[in-house]
Amino acid sequence: MRNEAVTIPVSETEKVSGILSIPDSGAPETGVIIAHGAGNDMNQRMLQYLAEGLADAGYPGLRFNFLYSDKGKKAPDTPALLTLAWEGAFRFLAAHPDFRIKHVITAGKSMGGRIASQMIAEGKLAAERLIFLGYPLHPPGKKDRIRDAHLYGIQIPMLFFAGTRDPLCDLDLLKGVLSRLQAPWKLEIIEGGDHSFNVPKSFATGQEAVFRKILDETLGWLER
Repeated sequence: MRNEAVTIPVSETEKVSGILSIPDSGAPETGVIIAHGAGNDMNQRMLQYLAEGLADAGYPGLRFNFLYSDKGKKAPDTPALLTLAWEGAFRFLAAHPDFRIKHVITAGKSMGGRIASQMIAEGKLAAERLIFLGYPLHPPGKKDRIRDAHLYGIQIPMLFFAGTRDPLCDLDLLKGVLSRLQAPWKLEIIEGGDHSFNVPKSFATGQEAVFRKILDETLGWLER
């Protein structure tokens, strides 16, 4: 596996940075695009671990920054600009000359996954599967404001990772949403994990083991 820094055009005037994790051999037909959350960027440790682990298993993994991250801004872009970056990343991987990508899987940490899911529900992103790395089901302390309406319109398989200490995703509320979905879904609960799946230092499971579980469960789900 090797990492390659790439530049991804998203419009006639804008571009974003990306990192492509490339398998050592083979002619992969399935690739995974991974988007970051609102408070981090594509170099977040969990996203790096996942992309590189996927590449080791034969799946090209593309991480990318949203425009605001590349420009050093803290506030996320407008939904239109977030969508623009996702579209650019999708085109980049699907048309990459070194691969013959026929199947694109989208994955996202928090906001990155939410934007992808909204695009898929609206028919704006032709992904075949969707992975949520901590879905922001509601704002912290505001469980009456659930972001679930668009999820019921998604028809592709979905994999949800959720931490037991996540203040943005009450597990009981999430399970209720999942029970009403039309599409196939799978929920993997990360014991002790917060919104970024960080676990307390006193926890029996170390951080590396948590990342390994996320990678292993993702690979198992992709291969089924």
